[in-house]
Amino acid sequence: MAEESVKLLGYWGSPFALRVKWALKLEGIQYHYVEEDLPNKSPMLLQYNPVYKKIPVLVHDDKPLAESLVILEYIDEVWKQNPLLPIDPYERAKARFWAKFADDKCVPPVMAAFSKKGEEQERAAREARENLKTLESGLEGKRFFGGETIGFVDIAAGWIGCWARMTGEIIGINLIDAETMPLLDAWFQDFLEVPFIKEFMPPQDKLLEHCKESHKKF
Repeated sequence: MAEESVKLLGYWGSPFALRVKWALKLEGIQYHYVEEDLPNKSPMLLQYNPVYKKIPVLVHDDKPLAESLVILEYIDEVWKQNPLLPIDPYERAKARFWAKFADDKCVPPVMAAFSKKGEEQERAAREARENLKTLESGLEGKRFFGGETIGFVDIAAGWIGCWARMTGEIIGINLIDAETMPLLDAWFQDFLEVPFIKEFMPPQDKLLEHCKESHKKF
């Protein structure tokens, strides 16, 4: 059987590329990583993702896949060493729901709080806190969304805690705290202490400086 060819096109500061790295590591998949220069998109990126022209892109045996949640589900379907999604159909559906909720309802207001000013920023921060509190309800009685082990939702949403805290530090508005979101706060801390998660996290000082520079553009 021919050896599989797996490539990942990403960017060091992208949380969406980061979660694909986490999933590949969890499955023990060897891959070739291609670091993209986002202002100067490579011919390879334009070839493999001509529609959106964005990272991350996973290329498996010369077949490209874009959109990181889609990539996570593909990884779960193809490499079954450590399933990301639960076996039970109902639990699988719930995991997909919470992952999509995090992407659709938590990430946009966090990003808006980062990029907006004044009343718009305050509204975005309030919405981010409300939706993060809703996300927390999926953790009741569990250490991780996957139970006692990391699963699909943890991989999909685990980066939010780090970026939300950096956003809060930069804009001076706290989005997550142990008092109002104790389960979510503990989850973020436990998740980021897992060795293979820490292994791929960008250097925090470099990431903070990157975020500060990005914030100056708004």
